[in-house]
Amino acid sequence: MLPAVASAAAQVREAAVLAAEAGVSSLADDGRPRSVVVCGMGGSGIAGDVLAAVAGSTCPVPVVTHRGYGLPAWVGPMDLVVAVSCSGSTEETLSALEEAVRRGCRLLVVGRSGSPVDDLGQRGKAVFVPVTQGRQPRASMWALSVPLVVAGHGLGLLAAPPDVVEHAASTLEDVADRCRPDAASLVNPAKRLALDLQDRLPVLWGTSPLAGAVAYRFACQLNENAKLLATWGVLPEANHNQVVAFDGPFAGGSSRSDDDFFRDRAEDEDEEPRLTLVLLRDAEEHPQVARRADVSAELARERDIPVVQLQAEGGAALSRLASLVGLTDYASTYLALLQGLDPTPVDAITALKDRIRS
Repeated sequence: MLPAVASAAAQVREAAVLAAEAGVSSLADDGRPRSVVVCGMGGSGIAGDVLAAVAGSTCPVPVVTHRGYGLPAWVGPMDLVVAVSCSGSTEETLSALEEAVRRGCRLLVVGRSGSPVDDLGQRGKAVFVPVTQGRQPRASMWALSVPLVVAGHGLGLLAAPPDVVEHAASTLEDVADRCRPDAASLVNPAKRLALDLQDRLPVLWGTSPLAGAVAYRFACQLNENAKLLATWGVLPEANHNQVVAFDGPFAGGSSRSDDDFFRDRAEDEDEEPRLTLVLLRDAEEHPQVARRADVSAELARERDIPVVQLQAEGGAALSRLASLVGLTDYASTYLALLQGLDPTPVDAITALKDRIRS
């Protein structure tokens, strides 16, 4: 998994070239769509979150990520449907794409050449962007996402000219250098973050829609790479529900009402894991959200809940997102290795798919 994480910058550059060669600019020939509906699951579905995060609140049309079968009833010929499937055979995405073809929607397809999603897209005259194979979907995030960003720029939904895309690639190169395997934990932010989360229950909060998208991505990476349960949210909403967990059984203090103060905690194999709050901060967070993040950190520390703050770096949205995703992708991989786990296999997902097919 580490080589795949280290390939992020190369993925960005390659995907931008493939998107241009595929002719995503031709999507603008029919004018701006009424909405953009991105259909994808798991690591492929993240592409829709990236597009929405980079487009931001100034985007002139809604960007919706659809994770499921079929399509919402309101989607029609005036909308751009984007089907993203790294394998090209994701059944939910194929179901959505089939419905989009039937309804005559404008189409962009990103996936494996010669796959069912490619074949179905051709029926609907989709613009098709191929994805280089050999990586799992979650390790192909940039290969799957950048074509959508390039298309969004061409449609006037966001500002991501070639120099902005290149700066994001450079940001990922910088992260890869700081987080490289031979960098000691003292100077490696990803290794330090992995150590902070060892034997903990991570609570991941983003302070902007962009940081919230990264919080979700990080939770998924912890699920799949480190085989660890994590919860995520976005401020201010998380202050209206998840914050109450600071007073629950997994907070800093003991969860036992009959706790024996004199018991040997070092020998207690049943000690529950405790919360760690990770705040993903963004320069574009609302001032009141910044205040909420600071107060949330205070409340957590008062309850002996460790707090880690990660700051997005860079100016453009794509670079800020890249700085956080790059760091947290490395951290989830290092955490798996720290626990003695192979981050690559996802046996439960494979077993589930096999049983569904049988």
